[in-house]
Amino acid sequence: MIDFDLSDDHQLIERTVREWAAREVAPHIRELDREHRFDPRILPQMAELGLLGCSVPPQYGGAGMDYISLGIISEELEYVDTSLRVIMSVHAGLNCLSLLTWGTEDQKQRYLVPQAQGRKIATYGLTEPAAGSDVRGIETVAIKRGDRYFLTGEKMWISLADVADNFLVFAWSDQEKKKQRDPSGLSAFIVERAFKGFSSGTLKEKWGILAGNTGFFKMDDVEVPEENVVGRPGEGFKIAMFALDQGRYTVAAGATGLIRACRDASVRYARERKTFGSAIAEHQLVKEMIAQMESDYQSARLLWLRSGWLKNQGRRNTRETGLAKWFATVASERAAGDAVQVHGANGYSDEYPVGRFYRNCKGAVIYEGTREIHKLMQADYVLGFRQDKPTRCELPRFESETKAV
Repeated sequence: MIDFDLSDDHQLIERTVREWAAREVAPHIRELDREHRFDPRILPQMAELGLLGCSVPPQYGGAGMDYISLGIISEELEYVDTSLRVIMSVHAGLNCLSLLTWGTEDQKQRYLVPQAQGRKIATYGLTEPAAGSDVRGIETVAIKRGDRYFLTGEKMWISLADVADNFLVFAWSDQEKKKQRDPSGLSAFIVERAFKGFSSGTLKEKWGILAGNTGFFKMDDVEVPEENVVGRPGEGFKIAMFALDQGRYTVAAGATGLIRACRDASVRYARERKTFGSAIAEHQLVKEMIAQMESDYQSARLLWLRSGWLKNQGRRNTRETGLAKWFATVASERAAGDAVQVHGANGYSDEYPVGRFYRNCKGAVIYEGTREIHKLMQADYVLGFRQDKPTRCELPRFESETKAV
């Protein structure tokens, strides 16, 4: 059975997040963006709504929502500003869902519960100054001494770097395998900001997502207890790739919201702006750009819904999520560029939101797999060079929470 209608619960979530973001964030977002300022008051409000632990089961402090709900939340947040969706990507997607799936019961009680409740904020530390798409190029090391690991290295382009309490960090725990660039030598660790030798800073020269906190953190012989290893030693690469399946999903849904924001802003402006004696909405080439936005929005939404449905079934979804992320982010870049064009000279002004959309959209085309990486991945699937196999850990099922897609 194929049914693309949202359930009553999904519609309630959509309406609740949309109204909250419009009321509490939208009136202030231009000022926050101009000032390059992250508003920490947003986080307690998101926690109160249950957003920070939306897809974490209630026994671990979450709201127990399904993955379609996570997608809806991400789309609605990015409709207002990308910085809001980024919170969902790193905290709820990359970190919390990874701990839910790979963490021990002790780790879930100590870290996942307070994170899902919003009492602690979490993020993800994989990218380094010289390592992005090439994960094997990271330099951070974890040296074991007794029952402790000592981490040394630097992570770059980390969302919430100066805000988060807990960090899911990836490092080489096997130094011989590091020399061989063998990913089975990577391990995942939970690092607390309070650990001695940990420091962070904010990147000041970003081009977009100016209302969000992005930075770096350094670890200088940071002592991490053995019980903070996530999964087994040597499973870090698997965990990192699993986490990206969750983060990319929120990015795809969020980019879909940005496309819709570009479409709505363009429609409003095209109806109001007049040239040559008529509204520019009557001009054929303006209609063409708006039609493309609508086509891209509907296509991107169907792709992330399909991926969310697979997640609800507890099925592997790397291929589908990667396709959704690739299409939606590239389409959002096209939509933002056309939205500026529809607005003409006014699109180049900070008085209208489309310039901010244009600056914000580019990051998602790069992080969590560049468009080039995703092109290669999708080609390899079609050519038969790449196949997804079930992993040791899969997401919990939410069959009863959503309709089939």
